[in-house]
Amino acid sequence: MNLVNKINRGLDLSASLLGFGLLATSTQAQTAEEFQALVDKAYADYLPLQEGANADYIPILTETPSDLFGVVIVTRDGTIYSAGDVDYKFSIQSVSKPFTAALVMSQQGTEAVRDKIGVEPTGMAFNSKMALEVYEDRSVNPLVNAGAIAAVSLVQADSEEDRWNKVLQNIDDFAGAELTVLEKVYDSEYSTAFGNRAIANLLYGYGRLYSEPEEALRVYTRQCSIGVSAKDLGMMGATLANLGVNPVTGKQVMPARDVPELLAIMATAGFYDESGDWMYDAGLPAKTGVGGGIVAVVPGKFAIATFSARLNPAGNSIRGLRAIRDIAGELGVGVYGPNPE
Repeated sequence: MNLVNKINRGLDLSASLLGFGLLATSTQAQTAEEFQALVDKAYADYLPLQEGANADYIPILTETPSDLFGVVIVTRDGTIYSAGDVDYKFSIQSVSKPFTAALVMSQQGTEAVRDKIGVEPTGMAFNSKMALEVYEDRSVNPLVNAGAIAAVSLVQADSEEDRWNKVLQNIDDFAGAELTVLEKVYDSEYSTAFGNRAIANLLYGYGRLYSEPEEALRVYTRQCSIGVSAKDLGMMGATLANLGVNPVTGKQVMPARDVPELLAIMATAGFYDESGDWMYDAGLPAKTGVGGGIVAVVPGKFAIATFSARLNPAGNSIRGLRAIRDIAGELGVGVYGPNPE
């Protein structure tokens, strides 16, 4: 019996998985009461926080209620612990990026992402055009805008409609739900996508875009405009924690063998140019988005997801990153060992 089958049958393989880096180093079991207490405390601690501001370079994001805040833990068996505004639908934005990278991996293998996009963090802002000129390979990571647009263009499809349908279905499968686009967000984002349009055209000129530029831009923008809740993000993260199997539907959304590579990209670039600080403080692979969402994965165990629209200058939710950091620290689940609280 192979490793994945044993995991899916619920056998206790913590010691073996530790050797493969697939489980966090903390082996202490948490009770339902402990999970709920941690979620409640993180919500209560950071709800009063007024630091940061909504993203404004996409005009409609300024309309997201900035006082909303939600915290979720979803375990690899699909159990949900939540506090706050966890059902509010906001735009997924860049939290979508690793999941489309996962689709490319599923279709073409992990080497396609390394060879045709890259896996190195840029050390620059997520929407940087300078990175295209500084790095010889032009696109170097699927979790910044350039690499994410390239990832959309890499999705194997027969038409723009087919490309979009595959992107949406993949994200639906991770969430275990039928998600829809927030059309007002799409209209606002696409009508002001001057920087991303420039990125798409530069990539195409450098031979690092694999479909017509405007098609890639439209599908990418539509992807970023999908409406999700903190619960949806938690389930998406729990699917990664469960080696690519959605805990509720039981569907193998991506090959288990590809999950470590995807989590590695999330660990090194999921918080944009704050990724080093994030791993230093929380020690978890994660992805953040300017819509206010964050999802962090404790491999083999659970996911933590948050929503709050107040961002720091790097584009990361202030309440969310602090809540996840505190929960991870309290549980001691950093993938390299327990991080300080």
